[in-house]
Amino acid sequence: MKKTLLTLFAFFPALLFAQLGVKYDPSVQTTGNLQYFRPKGDLFVGDCMPFSHNGKYYFYWLLDSAHHRSLNGLGGHQWALSTSPDLKTWKQEPVVIGIDEEWEKSICTGSIVYYKGTFYAFYATRLINAEGNVNEQLSYATSSDGIHFAKQKPNPFYTSAPGYSKRDFRDPKVIVDEKTGEFHLFVSSWQENPVMRHAGGCLVHLTSTDLKNWKVHEPILTGQPSVPECPDYFFWKGWYYLVYSDNSNTYYVKSRKPYGPWEEPATQALNEQWSNVVKTAAFHNDRRIAAGWVPSRNNNKDNEHEIFGGQAIFRELIQFPDGTLGTKFPAEMIPASTGALTFKLTPAMLSTVTANTVQINAPDGVGAAKIAGIPARSRISFEVAPGSNLEEFGLMLRSDSKADIGYRLNLAPNAGVISLGNTQINAVTGLSKPVRLDVILYDDIIDVSIDGKRCIVNRMPEWKGDHVWFYGKHGKLAFKSIVIQTLQ
Repeated sequence: MKKTLLTLFAFFPALLFAQLGVKYDPSVQTTGNLQYFRPKGDLFVGDCMPFSHNGKYYFYWLLDSAHHRSLNGLGGHQWALSTSPDLKTWKQEPVVIGIDEEWEKSICTGSIVYYKGTFYAFYATRLINAEGNVNEQLSYATSSDGIHFAKQKPNPFYTSAPGYSKRDFRDPKVIVDEKTGEFHLFVSSWQENPVMRHAGGCLVHLTSTDLKNWKVHEPILTGQPSVPECPDYFFWKGWYYLVYSDNSNTYYVKSRKPYGPWEEPATQALNEQWSNVVKTAAFHNDRRIAAGWVPSRNNNKDNEHEIFGGQAIFRELIQFPDGTLGTKFPAEMIPASTGALTFKLTPAMLSTVTANTVQINAPDGVGAAKIAGIPARSRISFEVAPGSNLEEFGLMLRSDSKADIGYRLNLAPNAGVISLGNTQINAVTGLSKPVRLDVILYDDIIDVSIDGKRCIVNRMPEWKGDHVWFYGKHGKLAFKSIVIQTLQ
């Protein structure tokens, strides 16, 4: 979780609780699709900690109230859990690790491992020490079923590593060496005396065989401009991956060896600015399903900054031959539709249309066509076939009859940049060739999959027009096989 957010929210008054942790009722939550899920009761999804065991997907997530302002801005977070055997139907569990003591100001982000019949959940507890300073210390809990956890003593079991920040010591990622029984923790922190003052962010590496005595190794990651939060680590199809977040934007490095040396990938497909703190878990047939959260916007305004807590978002990972990762929509989690929408394409300039195709020939400017009557919850699918080199092409979403309002989904082939409103992804290849786009409009969330290889999402609450425009600039192209569905 962001140190900047904690500093900001420390000035807000504490919320009053009838209990130590915020009330959460799993019985009123959806058991259907969790794509874009937000819990009922003026609550939000925070950092996600997906896990899998025996074919079941365990979606652990931070239960957030008041956008991190609870307990004097220290968070007041607890672990909630949703489980599924198929990513379609879900069971909502009561809080699995909650705030039970007055000194526990937040049950922070962590991770889970299963070893010899026991689930181990490692997390940081945020507290105020005897001097009145905020510290983060490590705790863990155990369970026989991954649902009912018991906190272990001493709690916390580890305060801080020598030479590292006590204020920033959180988000432990746990793995176990099955051969030796050695537990490894990668902990988000800051070096107290880095060689370069602006590059002290690191992942502290701790090991233990008894969970009591811990050895501090050289950091597994160093030189970051901020605390590299919420790390993830996994082995998949011949590659080791180390994932971390910088101010909630997610990055990864890869290696053929367990602990590096690490390689920077050609693209950072997990880095969608409005998909925060992405972590992954294995699933059936050697798949990997990632989970993160779409943050809320301050004052619910398009151009204001993000604030903690929002709605869940899921991605499926794909792997290219060089180990680079891509992302796509998990097929099981695309919102169901009530059927295809009958629509009329209207040419606007330098374009011709048929029932579901737009042809644009605009070497000297912009060509466009439009459709009216697009529902607030809808899915727009189509193929783009460039007929020549283009400066840019795309859609204007949530627009009006004059394209005076709305959000631009813009693809720039030469630059390899895709933007959606006021966010963008970079190093996108293949945009000069035919490409398939899948666009989901879900209230104020717009989510896009590009050729099943990259995704981009944004939250834009203000414009609510019912027009979509198709456009291209400086060249020829065709939007083909346009299908619009109304979502349930």
